[in-house]
Amino acid sequence: MKVTVVGLGPGAGADLTGRARRAIEGADLIVGYTAYTDLIRDEFPDKEMLSTGMKKEVDRCRMAVRAAAEEGRNVAVVCSGDPGVYGMAGLIYEVSREFAPVEIEVVPGITAACGGAAVLGAPLTHDFAVISLSDLLTPWEKIEKRLECAAEADFVICLYNPRSRGRADYLERACDIIMRSRPAGTVCGYVKNIGRSGETYRILSLGELRGCTDVDMFTTVYIGNSQTAVINGNMVTPRGYMQRGE
Repeated sequence: MKVTVVGLGPGAGADLTGRARRAIEGADLIVGYTAYTDLIRDEFPDKEMLSTGMKKEVDRCRMAVRAAAEEGRNVAVVCSGDPGVYGMAGLIYEVSREFAPVEIEVVPGITAACGGAAVLGAPLTHDFAVISLSDLLTPWEKIEKRLECAAEADFVICLYNPRSRGRADYLERACDIIMRSRPAGTVCGYVKNIGRSGETYRILSLGELRGCTDVDMFTTVYIGNSQTAVINGNMVTPRGYMQRGE
């Protein structure tokens, strides 16, 4: 009896790792959010799959742990990106305390921050912070403080969940906070639908990003630090090797 929390990588599964594939192949039950199980259904047609919709994360994880602990099944819980980055890995461990001991393994995946960075060029080569603008589980006041501190510390900032219909002005508000510490000309970029059909990206300034209306929940945003530059059309944050003079 085992629960393996598997990262599918970004998009439609093209970046699924060999380890993740083996974990799914070895499971007799796959559990996940409906959109994620649909991504792999054609590739693993013989696998039994159970899914739930949005905001049913706790139910989904209980379903998986119960199947392992009480039915003795080998369960794979699938998440997009990496299961330990805004994924289900932590929740699986929390829920597992309600059941008899069960083995848990986390199989990492490529998170959206890394997948999108590769599309833009190399914006995360130096220290960076990943911050979600969703206040569904985190108060906006705490998000605001994290943005403020990351901006002041000159981190490259990667934003998840930058805008939704219910949070139409959150990206604008985030840019306003960051511009207290950084000039409007700071190099930024975003990638929409990473690894999926319709993938698009753009490199722009922080001032332009503030008024950008093309960003949505399927977009990952990158805000450069004081050294980030555009090199041959790519967003690049130098690590400092060239500046070292060797």
